[in-house]
Amino acid sequence: MATPDAVPVDYDSNPDRYRSGARLSKAYSQANLYARVASHLTSADLVLDVGCAEGVLREAMPDKRVIGLDMAITFLRNHPEPRVQASATAIPFQDNTFDAVTTLNMLYHLADPTQALREAKRVLKPGGVLVASTIARSDSPEFSAYRERPPSPFDAEEAPQVVRTVFDDVEVDAWDAPLITLPTAESIRDYLLARRVAEEAAQRAARELAVPLTVTKRGAVLIARKPA
Repeated sequence: MATPDAVPVDYDSNPDRYRSGARLSKAYSQANLYARVASHLTSADLVLDVGCAEGVLREAMPDKRVIGLDMAITFLRNHPEPRVQASATAIPFQDNTFDAVTTLNMLYHLADPTQALREAKRVLKPGGVLVASTIARSDSPEFSAYRERPPSPFDAEEAPQVVRTVFDDVEVDAWDAPLITLPTAESIRDYLLARRVAEEAAQRAARELAVPLTVTKRGAVLIARKPA
């Protein structure tokens, strides 16, 4: 079976696509991924947020010491200090440094996510926790007629097996529920454009789909622990 292609990265060349998606999720979602992640990190003090973007996770955990790491300098400039520009596959910290490492909706950008998982495990303290999130290929089925979503290296369907190649202790917190309601045709168009759907298809969906439109979200948070 062919190896899935990594999802292309455009955060420096087109940062507004990510920002638009984040605004729509915040405005219309009935769930908060970052609060969900924070609930798994109650005992952590020092956290490395790999793929931190502009610091949404840090905002959700004001009582934690969060260091942001990202390759996208456009986003990193807006992340509060401390922050570092670096790759998830070459984390510039010593072994056994962090209580927790997070990789939220970013491992599918890597051709081989296990490289980043090994780095996360290396910098975790004994007993430390990795929290990774990703979406399913079957996410947002209401839009299946308007977009194709090819497999990625880290879809929710296979992500648990991928994480288990590096960590022995892995839990899965999955969701499959109607979690977003888009109230207008414009919000449908913008939601799809933020998810890399072609302009023509996004406009067609906005014309054809009845509003308000409830969207089924499918994905998972994976919680992996380094042996104590």
